[in-house]
Formats: sequence, C-alpha cells, structure tokens
Amino acid sequence: MTTLWFSLRRRLLGLLLGGVAIAWLVTMVFSYIDAHHEVDELFDAQLAQAAQTLLALASQVDVEDVEETGGIAHKYQRRLRFQIWDAHGKLLIRSKNAPETALTADNGFSESRSKDEGRWRQFSQWNEQRSLQVQVSENHYIRDDLVGHIAWRLLLPALFGLPLIGLWVWLATRQGFATLDGIARQIASRQPDQLQALNPASAPEEVRTMLEALNGLFLRMAKTLENERRFTADAAHELRTPLAALQAQLQVALRARDDDERERSLGQMQQGLARAAHLVVQMLQLARLDPESGLPDARPIDLATLAEAVCADLGSAILDKNLDFDLQAVPCLINGQAEWLKVLMRNLIDNAIRYTPDGGRVLVRLEQHDKGVVFAVSDDGPGIAPEQRAAALQRFHRLNHADQPGSGLGLSIVSRIVELHAARFTLEAGADGRGLCAAVHFRKN
Repeated sequence: MTTLWFSLRRRLLGLLLGGVAIAWLVTMVFSYIDAHHEVDELFDAQLAQAAQTLLALASQVDVEDVEETGGIAHKYQRRLRFQIWDAHGKLLIRSKNAPETALTADNGFSESRSKDEGRWRQFSQWNEQRSLQVQVSENHYIRDDLVGHIAWRLLLPALFGLPLIGLWVWLATRQGFATLDGIARQIASRQPDQLQALNPASAPEEVRTMLEALNGLFLRMAKTLENERRFTADAAHELRTPLAALQAQLQVALRARDDDERERSLGQMQQGLARAAHLVVQMLQLARLDPESGLPDARPIDLATLAEAVCADLGSAILDKNLDFDLQAVPCLINGQAEWLKVLMRNLIDNAIRYTPDGGRVLVRLEQHDKGVVFAVSDDGPGIAPEQRAAALQRFHRLNHADQPGSGLGLSIVSRIVELHAARFTLEAGADGRGLCAAVHFRKN
C-alpha cells in the first residue's frame, strides 16, 4: 500500500490563511449589506425631512407664480429633484431637473426606473389640510456611489492586511515546527545502538504522545537487543562446554590404548553430540519464536490429538524408565498453531519423563472448563522450589539436578509459545505436594 505523504506545515498554512480569508470575506459581505441598509435609512430620512421642510415653507408663502428653483449649488443637486402640487393637481413649483408630470402617484416612499434616467427613490406627502403635496425624488446613484466608497474602504485593508497576516502565519508555523525539525535531526543523527529516550529541551504539548510512543519503542528495542546479546553470549557459553567435552573425548579416543577405552570415549562423544544437537535445536526454536508477533497459520486445533501424537513419539523413553504413565484427554478445540503447540507439549512431557525417577508416575491431563482449556503435566520427581519457579522460566537457567542433562531452554520455549497463544503458564507442586505440575491455561474460543 502506497503511503500518501503531505506537508503538515503547508496544510496548516493553507487552512489558516483560507480560514482568515473566508472570515474576512464573510465579514465584508455582511458589512456591505449592513452599510447599504444604513445608507438607505439615512437617505430616506433626509428625503422625508427635505419633503417636510419644503411642505412647511410652501404652506407659509405664496408659490402660485414660482416655476423653478435657482442654479446648481452641489454636485448631487441634479440627482435630487422635487415638485409641489396643489389640491387641484396644479404644479406650483419644481426643481429645474424635475419633470412637469408627477414624480409618483403613491404616497410615502416608492421606486421608479427608466432607461434614460435610471433608478429613483421618491417620497410624497400632503400637508394636514391636504391643500399642498410635496414630492421629492433622489437618484440611487448617490446611494450606490456612497456604498461603493464604503465597500472599497473595507476592501483596501484586506488587500494589504491579508499578505501581512499570511507572512505572520508562515513565520508562526515555521517557528512552531522548529521543535519538530530539531527532534527529527536528533533522531537522524543517532547511531543504531543509541536508544536512550528522547528528551528535547522544549516541545509542544501536542507531540507528547508521539514522543512517548517513540521512547516506548526505543525502550522495547533496547530490551530486545539486550536480550539478543545476552542470548548470544549465553548460547556461546552453553555451546562451549559440550564442544570442549567433545574435543577432549576425541583426544582420548585417538590416544586410547585398547578398544574398550576407545569405545567408552566414543560413547561419551555420542552423548555429548546428542546434548549439543538438542541444545542447537532448542536454540533454533527459541530464535524462531522470538520475532513472532502473532500466530502464523492459526486454525482450530484438537489438543487431544496432538497430545496423543506427542506421547506416542516419547513412548520409548517412557518404557525405558518403566514409568506409570497416564494420559487423560478429552477433545478440546482451541485456535492456535499446531507446530508450536506440539513443541510445547513435547517439552513439558519430556521434562517430566527425564526428571521422574525410574518407576515413578507421570500424569498428562487435558480438561475443558467454562473458562477455557487446561493442559497439565504432573510428575513425582524432585520438583521446583517455589522461590526458583520464576527463575526456571529464564533462558539457560539450569536447575540443581546434576544427574539430568539439559540446556535450560525448555521452559523458556514453553513460556514464549504460551505468550503467543495469549494463554497462562503456571508451575505448582504436584499431587500430594510432591513433584511438579506444569499447567497451561488456554482461553475459551
């Protein structure tokens, strides 16, 4: 699967600038609408005030002979026009730019539009005696021009302000990501064996989770490497002893004075080779188990069938020691890896056979309960003292049973397979407090 990479810095910069631009645009639109409304209200009030002023003046003077007003006094005067009518529909007075026909037939505010003159806003009002009517009209150009000036004043700061804000946001994000760049350089400059925790002088709170995860990974890697170094050192030490013994027996065989001495040396060499081969096999098994992060080819497994097969394979060892061996198994299905489960059973049963004295008793039980499945191997051998049971699970830990050969890896392998199957491994005293009972508790599917 191809990973889609993106720049967090550019994305954050784009989101911030985009958000600021959109917010500014929305603010401008609402400001423009509000300003347009307020301008309309202001000009309507002035229009009504002008009409009332004209109406008051016309009521006090004789305007029968007035036809038009004087010259232009303001640049907006041609956009403002008025008429005064009497009750008989006679035009008494008008502005020079006003027509001789009525500006509007409505009372109060009204709108009109023409191709030549454009859009106009009218206000018409009678006096109390309804003897005089004033009509005042104003071209919308005045309002639109004023609102346009207001809109430009709103837009102008944005044209200069947005680049400044963009520069500030860019500098802020660059400064904010400087710590991440420093952490990245710190990681890149490390050697493979430098797995100490990252502890920058300063870091944003938001990256604490990532740093804690990285430090946890470094800690696990350090433990893994330490385990590998210890495993390699222990393995070299364990292999040195049988190899040295083999070399010594070879020298004895080469210098043997008779066939009997040579046969004894060759027999001891054979035992040494068997021990070394067993150690190598177990080391390889443990090496294969260590990198496993899950169960390959996991499927439903009948533990009873596996147990019967393992016991059959160890039948000769059971007969050689004349053991009272008993297998009590009922069909039990779990989800697991058959190869590893077989190794687990073989190690536990083989340990019980080797440490149980001749004529002793070994019991293999496979039971199913409400909470899951239990596979247990009990013997009446020397057992393991309670204070030594935790150490017995460590690699290359040898119990104080000098008469029994072993590599000290059997229980470590069992413990690792148990972990892979999300099960639980216990070591307890056997029946009547004698020997050892090794039990694996599998969860119910």
